[in-house]
Amino acid sequence: MAIYTKDEAKRIMEKAMSFSTADACEINMNGSESGNIRYARNTVSTSGHRSNQNLSIQSSFGKKSGTATIDEFDDVSLEKVVRRAEELAKLSPENPEFMEPLGPQSYDDSISYNEETANITPEYRANVASSSIDPATMNEVTAAGFFNDSSGFSAMMNSNGLFAYNKSTDSDFTVTMRTNDGTGSGWVSRDFNDITKFDASEASKIAMEKALMSKEAKAIEPGRYTVILEPAASADLLRNMFGSFDSRRADEGRSFMSKDGGNKLGQKIVDERVNIWSDPLHPEVPTATWNGEGQPLKKMSWIENGVVKNLSYSRYWAEQKGVSPVPYPSNFIMEGGSASLEDLIKDTKKGILVTRLWYIRSVDPQTLLYTGLTRDGTFYIENGKIKHPVKNFRFNESPIIMLNNLETLGKQVRMNGDLIPYMKVRDFTFTSLSDAV
Repeated sequence: MAIYTKDEAKRIMEKAMSFSTADACEINMNGSESGNIRYARNTVSTSGHRSNQNLSIQSSFGKKSGTATIDEFDDVSLEKVVRRAEELAKLSPENPEFMEPLGPQSYDDSISYNEETANITPEYRANVASSSIDPATMNEVTAAGFFNDSSGFSAMMNSNGLFAYNKSTDSDFTVTMRTNDGTGSGWVSRDFNDITKFDASEASKIAMEKALMSKEAKAIEPGRYTVILEPAASADLLRNMFGSFDSRRADEGRSFMSKDGGNKLGQKIVDERVNIWSDPLHPEVPTATWNGEGQPLKKMSWIENGVVKNLSYSRYWAEQKGVSPVPYPSNFIMEGGSASLEDLIKDTKKGILVTRLWYIRSVDPQTLLYTGLTRDGTFYIENGKIKHPVKNFRFNESPIIMLNNLETLGKQVRMNGDLIPYMKVRDFTFTSLSDAV
C-alpha cells in the first residue's frame, strides 16, 4: 500500500532529515492508490489499478538549491537521495528569489477524505460503465467514458520544524454519447470527494438525452445572444479569470488586474451580484488546508459584490511589497441563486443553451478575451422551451464582460473541484458557425 499514516510518514521523513547537512532541507512525501475503467463504442476497453509513492528532497546551501526524488524508503535509499540533492544544490546557481523555509504552522483539520471513496471496488467501476453502456445500446447511441477514483496522502517537513499531513479522496467521471447516425452528441462530467454523492445512471441519462435532442442541428446566424451557460460551459472561462488573481503579474503589468503600475484591488470589475471566495473546508469542495509551501489555507473572499477584495501574494512578492503573504486558493466558490436549469429555460423568451465550451484560446490577456467553440449539445430556446438543436458556434468573449452582463444566477454545481452556478447572460458573442458535432 502506498498510503502512509501520519505517524508512518513522519517517521520516514524524520529519518531522511537526520541525514541532511544542508543549511535548509525540505521534504515532500506523497502516495496514492487509484483505479479506473475506460469504455468506448459501448465496450469496456481498459481497466486498471495504480499504486504510487514518492519522496522529494530539496536541499539548500545559502540561495543554492537542489532537488532529488526516490520511491524507496529504506535507510540506505533515504541517505542516498539526501546526498544527491545536496550534490545538485552545490552545483546550482543562486536563486535571487530564494525564501527560507517556513517554521511550524497551525492547520485546520481537513475534510477531504472519504472512506467509501477509498474503498471503491472493480465491481463498482464496472457498474459505472454499465450505467452508460446499457441505456446507450438500447437507444441507438454510442457511449465513450472514463471513471477514475483515487485516495492518497501528502506530507511535508522542513528543517525549521514545519510538519504537515493530509489525506484525500477523489473521483472523476466523464462520458460522451453520440447518436449512431453521427448527428447528435451529449456530454456530462462529475467529480466528488465523497462517492456517495455520485449517481452514474443520472449523469449518463443526461448525456444520452442531450445526444438524442441534438440530432440534425439547424444553422442559425451568429451574433449576440442571451445564453444559458451550464457550469461546464462557464467554468473554463472563469478559471482563466481566477488565474489573474495574482498580485505580481498585476503589479508588473502582465494581467487583466494591472492598473497604472499597480493592481485593481478594491475596484469594482463585475456585476454586484458576483461573490467569489475560496474555502478548503467547504463540504461540497473540500481540499487540503495547506499548500505546497506549507502555508495554511483559510476561507478567503476574492470578489465581494463585484469588487476585488484580495489578490494572492507569494512569500517573495509579499516581502518585496511589505505586506503579508496571501496564498493562492485551492478552490473557487461562486455564489449562485435558487433557479434550476429548467427555471432558467422557462424564463427565457429567446436564447441559446450551451452545454460546454472547448478549444479555448486567449485572444487578449489584458482584457481576458477568449475564443473557442461550443460542443456536445447547443440548443435554441424560444418562449421558455427548447425549440431545436443548433449547430455549434465559435465565440469571442471575456469572462469580465460575461459577468457584467448577468441576468440570472442559478444553482451551484461542483465542476472540477470548484462550485459554479448556472448563469443566464445577455449579449454573449458568437462570431461564426462550426459544422463539427
